[in-house]
This record gives sequence, C-alpha cells and structure tokens, in this order.
Amino acid sequence: MSNEDKTPAAATPYEWIGGEARVRALVDRFYDLMDLEPGYAELRAAHGSHLADARDKLFWFLCGWLGGPSYYTDQFGHPRLKMRHMPFGIGIKERDQWLACMDQAMGETGVPEALRTRLRESFFQTADWMRNRHG
Repeated sequence: MSNEDKTPAAATPYEWIGGEARVRALVDRFYDLMDLEPGYAELRAAHGSHLADARDKLFWFLCGWLGGPSYYTDQFGHPRLKMRHMPFGIGIKERDQWLACMDQAMGETGVPEALRTRLRESFFQTADWMRNRHG
C-alpha cells in the first residue's frame, strides 16, 4: 500500500480526496462517463437532456457528505435523498449503473484505493436504499 492510500491522520474523506477541486473533477468525470459509455444508457436517460443542474447538486452534496463545505444543505436544507429521487424509477439496473459509473470515475480521477473502497461501500448502501422499484 502506498502512502497516498493510507488514511491521513484526522483527515475527513473530503481532505483525503483532495478537497473541492478533486470532488469537482470526480463529479465531472462521472457525468462525462454517463454521456460517453453505452453501458450507462438507462442511468443517463433518467437524467433528462441537460446535466448541468445534476452536476452542481451532486458536487454540492458530495462536498458536505465527505466532510467539507455544506453547500447543498446551505441551499436546499436536508438532502432527503429518497424523497428527491422518487420521481425517477430506480431499480437494480439503475443502481448498478450508478455504482459502476461512480467507481469508474473514482478510478479515472485517482481517488486513493483505500478511500475508493470505503466510498464504494457507502455508495452501495445509499444506492441500494434509493431503489424504488423491483428489477
């Protein structure tokens, strides 16, 4: 394990990932991949024709969720993730595409492997909880 993969002492995941610029890079790569990769077609279709609003909201949310600035809650209050995602059909396929796209984005933006493993587990728990339909 390299030094960059070890958890920095007393660091938040936000600091460990590299702060705001690295969170933005992760989110941008996530949405770029959604547009580029045919394997994420159902996920992309659920986002409508424009991704700018979704990019900003995920960036704001992840900053706070990772232990950085609370941009999302400052603007919108409690995230209420399940409620906010109810208009979208989220089943196993959409969950798995979201997780795969995020994992690919984490790999391509250089998220340290130990942090990537921790985030992968947390993202799975949240994404699975967000499912609102079978299949």
